[in-house]
Amino acid sequence: MALTSSVTSATSVVSAATAAGAHTVTPDLDPVVLGRRLRHLRKEAGLTLDQAAEAVGATGSHLSLVENGKREPRLSLLSRLAGLHGATVEELLASEAPSRRAALEIVVEKAQRTDHYASLGLPQIKISPRTPTEVLEVIAGLEAELNRRMEEQAATPEEARRANSELRQEMKERNNHYPELERKAQDLLDAVGHSGGPLSHHAAADLADHLGFSVRSVSNLPHSTRSVTDLKNRRFYLSRARNPDHDPRSVLLQAIAAYVLGHGEPADYSDFLRQRVYTNYFAAALMMPQKETVKFLKNAKAQRDLAIEDVRDAFGVSYESAAHRFTNLATEHLGITCHFQKVHESGIIHKAYENDGVSFPADHTGAIEGQQVCRNWTSREVFGVADRFRAFNQYTDTPAGTYWCTAVVEAHSSGFYSLSIGVPFDHARWFRGADTTSRSVSRCPDPSCCRLPSPDLEADWGGHAWPAARANAHLLAAMPSGAFPGVDEVEVFEFLRSQEH
Repeated sequence: MALTSSVTSATSVVSAATAAGAHTVTPDLDPVVLGRRLRHLRKEAGLTLDQAAEAVGATGSHLSLVENGKREPRLSLLSRLAGLHGATVEELLASEAPSRRAALEIVVEKAQRTDHYASLGLPQIKISPRTPTEVLEVIAGLEAELNRRMEEQAATPEEARRANSELRQEMKERNNHYPELERKAQDLLDAVGHSGGPLSHHAAADLADHLGFSVRSVSNLPHSTRSVTDLKNRRFYLSRARNPDHDPRSVLLQAIAAYVLGHGEPADYSDFLRQRVYTNYFAAALMMPQKETVKFLKNAKAQRDLAIEDVRDAFGVSYESAAHRFTNLATEHLGITCHFQKVHESGIIHKAYENDGVSFPADHTGAIEGQQVCRNWTSREVFGVADRFRAFNQYTDTPAGTYWCTAVVEAHSSGFYSLSIGVPFDHARWFRGADTTSRSVSRCPDPSCCRLPSPDLEADWGGHAWPAARANAHLLAAMPSGAFPGVDEVEVFEFLRSQEH
């Protein structure tokens, strides 16, 4: 009796194996599924194990191991078994279980072979034809629910890190430049007759009017939101409370962006993250239109006087917005590769982007958010600079090359953050501050660079300190490494030493 399901890649796999004279079928073979399929076919044919084994020139014990998923058959044996049952090799390699009963057996058998099952200390169940189907259903159901609860506990941070890594890769591949968003933003500005210069609060309200929305400032906006868009009554609600972290104009433009871009309820975290990035990009393109900003930057480059703070002042935006906008336009229009970082005073990365080859610290998933930056990088060194009125500039020699960076420190409700833009050494000549004498060396990820205490600090305080870590509230942060997770041991030891004098 031939089976109807098949695996599309099976033919090429088998052909390759035959040509190479391979003994086993394919490294992707699922022996448990194959075994249950062979058992199902044998019983439908009314054959005993010994009868089937004799028909294909094998022993009953060997065929039993194959049917139990404990041994992979050679291609020659698999071909004879296919012929015995009137099936093709491709059909035997199908991923679907041949019956509901077989599917349950496969789930339970696979579950018992996992390390997780072994860690539970439960006895192994030998599945036989006499094992009631209801028992298999209960075990399979419990396994599925246990896995669901474990995934529920781990999915949010894991999903966030992976989604952020994927989106950052997309941004890198596009040099963080999205022409389609630039065009939409310019079309909207043209529609209200914005002729240039900083986009005022009044002009932002004009954009809302053009779209048929009114703007309402309220004192009771939900604390977890920055704005609420009422599509039914066509209103943008903003908070009346003063929050230094959120410029009302930017908040309104982000709400407008979400509407213009047609964002709906996110399908998953990845979709949510992408919507947020595109919304911020669109709002920045409204505040700093591409044509005007590129002209401004090209003039500054021609004078070798590029400076993020000049973009900030020219368009009336925050330093962070100006830095982000620079990354949108620098590679596409100025031929300059670069990187951006937003780093908390604790040394933890909050946001980052690069297309210049700089090596950010990352976890096993490739996520960089929540990782600690080298203490010798500009984004960390700037916290120790007394003059915070002007940008701090520094060259840093790293294993990936020498980079020039400019950074400032800004206050936030959750602490101080450094905002830095960096470029490879060859591009530094276009920037104001390229003549800085500040220089540092980073050997990270070598732990001896800055993550391990010096021998004398270790001798003085190793085993004699017990710091209490401040909880890391960042959504995307992975568990920091170290003896005390989240604690900068060098900083702790240096503090203790300073208290002795």
